Amino acid sequence: MSIRIFPKEPLEVKREKPTTLESIPPLLFANLKSLYRRRAERLRQLALNNSLGDYLNFAAQLAEAQHHALHDYPLTLDLSEVLEQGATSGKPPLDVSVYTRSEHWHLLLTSLIAELLSQVPEHILAVLDNLEKASVHEWDLMADILLNGEFSRVGSEKAPFIWAALSLYWTQMASLLPGKAPRAEYGENHQFCPVCGSIPVASIVLIGTINGLRYLHCNLCESEWHLVRVKCSNCEQAAVKAESCGDCGTYLKILYQEKDPQVEAVADDLASLVLDARMEEEGFSRTSINPFLFPAE
Repeated sequence: MSIRIFPKEPLEVKREKPTTLESIPPLLFANLKSLYRRRAERLRQLALNNSLGDYLNFAAQLAEAQHHALHDYPLTLDLSEVLEQGATSGKPPLDVSVYTRSEHWHLLLTSLIAELLSQVPEHILAVLDNLEKASVHEWDLMADILLNGEFSRVGSEKAPFIWAALSLYWTQMASLLPGKAPRAEYGENHQFCPVCGSIPVASIVLIGTINGLRYLHCNLCESEWHLVRVKCSNCEQAAVKAESCGDCGTYLKILYQEKDPQVEAVADDLASLVLDARMEEEGFSRTSINPFLFPAE
């Protein structure tokens, strides 16, 4: 077994840690009031001195559109039955493999397309035109494929828009769970979100009242769940402050708020693709998907 980490620069070590797992919040839900606007601001900030600046600015436009769609189409839903079923089955309450979507996500995608049509460059405009003309059946088919993890079947052009609407839909549902959701247990399968069963985009070491704790950030419902910092986020073999694992040959980025309080899981992951290239050169494969960057067909 071998574990290695490839940080951009040496990372400081925090020695302060909670003494027991019971004192650690196992699950954190997204703050919908600031989530997408904060992400858009961070993307624009990161775009200033980045070779991917144009694409980061486009991602900021999409995040801003998500913020507006959230305001225009709030979701009201009683999830009591869903929670009961999840508790009985042992699956996440909003598991992507079993949860039946409502047409609300169509409204969200329609809103995203309508706002972006007047902003994006011509080559992206053509993609939006094709999506706008597609039937809801085609939308649902693409959604099913993406949620099944077959990302390349939809392709890198359409997938970010479909996923943006799905993510906004799942994030709204997740926001209705606090106080009702079952406790996220410390057990197996920590590489999957305990709310929706999706995969993390990155992990982040937080500051503040939970200083030094590491959470995985879901790439679909935006929830965050705790994972101890001495475990590989994919196969959970023993490791020391590492996100690349020689046992399973995978990696996941780890972000440190102590280095930059403004760090944001999705934005900073997207802006550091040079690190992905380095990891691939070392023979590691990525376990996550950034919601703004999907594999081509």
